[in-house]
Amino acid sequence: MRGPALLLAGVVLFALLDANSKLLSGEYGLGQVVSIRYAVLLALLLAARAVWRGAGGPVATARPGPHLLRASSMMVSAACFFLAFQRLPLAEGYLVFFTSPFMTLALAALVLGERVPAAAWRWCALGFAGVVLAVLPRLGGGGGEAEALGYLSVLVGTLAFAVTQTVNRGLRGEPGAARILFWPSLLGLLIYGPLAARDWVEPPPLDLAMLAANGVFAGAAVAATAAAFRHADAARLGPWGFAALPVSFLMDLAIWGHRPDPAMLAGAAVVVLSCVMSERAARQRPRREWRDSVGGQGIPGGKRWLPSAPKGSGAAERTAESGKAP
Repeated sequence: MRGPALLLAGVVLFALLDANSKLLSGEYGLGQVVSIRYAVLLALLLAARAVWRGAGGPVATARPGPHLLRASSMMVSAACFFLAFQRLPLAEGYLVFFTSPFMTLALAALVLGERVPAAAWRWCALGFAGVVLAVLPRLGGGGGEAEALGYLSVLVGTLAFAVTQTVNRGLRGEPGAARILFWPSLLGLLIYGPLAARDWVEPPPLDLAMLAANGVFAGAAVAATAAAFRHADAARLGPWGFAALPVSFLMDLAIWGHRPDPAMLAGAAVVVLSCVMSERAARQRPRREWRDSVGGQGIPGGKRWLPSAPKGSGAAERTAESGKAP
């Protein structure tokens, strides 16, 4: 459960980041909000490494290409989600975001060559059906150009997020969190710093604290999601991204007083069910493969099944693991 637990922590932290950014977006521009986020994140990382030498592991990497791709996709998603939540309620933006498990699973299969079990696709499909159930009544709402731009922004941001998650999976062998925080923060300052200088608005102390809090939320969320993909593959983690739906409901209700209608609640119930059942399928899959091997078709990995010990002795189970006769 470590991978799903870390991903759920990342989901909550990302929701806090998006809600805080939405609150700030009425007064401050994209460049200022995002550049302060990355400045604080970079300062925290450097301070930690000054106090604890080498905290987070090495910054240098032998794979600059994937890190550049990852940092670039993070820059795109940061801008797109900021623009989307300027125009949409948090929960509505997240409804579009819930196409990300499909994108992540597809990229993991196509780019990383991971084996995606059929059960994971089925439960993701059920979760997507829950999203459709929730969003369908809003499709004919006539929200105008601003709402259309919001939906387009969150769709592009979702694709960029899926790319980030896929690269996280490809970089899972690199130890430590310093690389995954340092390089995106540096790139964020280079890209968004000039925009912040051009459109700077002097914030009062409370707003400055909220702007700085984004750096804490972002750093913790990135570290949690990257760690999650080191402990489990995309097929197991993908459907758990749907948990952001009830989190976004609570944020909308607590901060803006937006109450979910029956269609959104029904869709959320379907989404949560898909998360629970996909985790159950992931736990049962190794057990099912082992039982199939007992039937005489050979154990996973191509080794022959050679039972020769009495049932209940424990020797047959050890044989299944080693591929050798007891």
